Amino acid sequence: MDLKQITHADNVRLSDDGHAVRILDQSRLPNETVYLELSSPEELYEAIASLRVRGAPAIGIFAGYALYVLALQSRETQVGPFVAECRKHRDYLNASRPTAVNLKHMLDRVLAVAESMPCADVASIQDAMGQAARAIHQEDIAMCTAISEYGLSLVKAGDGILTHCNAGPLATSRYGTGLGPLFLAKERGIPLHAWCDETRPLLQGARLTTYELQRAGIDCTLICDNMASLVMKEGKINACFVGCDRVAANGDTANKIGTSGVAILAKYYGIPFYVLGPSSTIDFTCPDGAHIPIEERAGAEIKEMFFEKPSALPEVKCYNPAFDVTDHSLISAIVTEGGICRPPFGESLRELVSREKGDAP
Repeated sequence: MDLKQITHADNVRLSDDGHAVRILDQSRLPNETVYLELSSPEELYEAIASLRVRGAPAIGIFAGYALYVLALQSRETQVGPFVAECRKHRDYLNASRPTAVNLKHMLDRVLAVAESMPCADVASIQDAMGQAARAIHQEDIAMCTAISEYGLSLVKAGDGILTHCNAGPLATSRYGTGLGPLFLAKERGIPLHAWCDETRPLLQGARLTTYELQRAGIDCTLICDNMASLVMKEGKINACFVGCDRVAANGDTANKIGTSGVAILAKYYGIPFYVLGPSSTIDFTCPDGAHIPIEERAGAEIKEMFFEKPSALPEVKCYNPAFDVTDHSLISAIVTEGGICRPPFGESLRELVSREKGDAP
């Protein structure tokens, strides 16, 4: 398969008529390739909550388009009631998943366009919201390309890279974040080997990461999550690359459950642990990881999903947090589109964002 069919696929975009959001349903992969066109508030909410669309950047792109699509459906002709209706849609969609900060950031960004045009007509505001949503998508393409370049500079030909969850084109726009350097390396003929944690309980590493890497012709090996220590001990891993859903002001990072354990193992074995993500995932209003809300999901995902029969008795209780927080002390560097941030992250993250925006965050 042509590499660009993987790295440049528009897995989240506006429908051809511009009145729905078109997504590749990630919950059906790798065995079924199903595209959905969604336009109602309930459909859009459910797509986020049920992980039909997932990955912080992809959720951000989806959120921008979703609010725009809902704005187009409004029958309000006066600006005040129109903006109020958009606010309700923003609040409703924002409640779908609490941990990924991109969801709120991009909903707020598109809504802010409407709020900033009190003297315009509704049609002009709708058009401006559409332009903002498209800009979010285009910016993510540029950000992921830059992140991939910086990430690739941290490894050399022949290295073994441990991945956790999925942070490739499915979770973003182009190339990816945590997987971006692997795709860029393939494009340039640089051999790398990916060791992919399956990432229980929803198996995003097995279902999605190996799906992307294998189809792209990238050398990859699937392992169970509890094998990570062994492959590190055996010297197979030279670096760990993971994505992120939210980065606190001090560098503590929320990512898929199990990420923190990988970071602890990497620290023990002296392996660099890199977090890759756009600067939009940095939340300076959140001082540290203790303040990051962690989504808890249904126990059925542990006991029943992907099993022919339940793996435990019905009365057995389950604890199923979707994310954990990796302490900043375990992170070697945070890679964004603006560069590579090293400890102390409280200083380097603010300096990076200040350079990008031209002022203090």
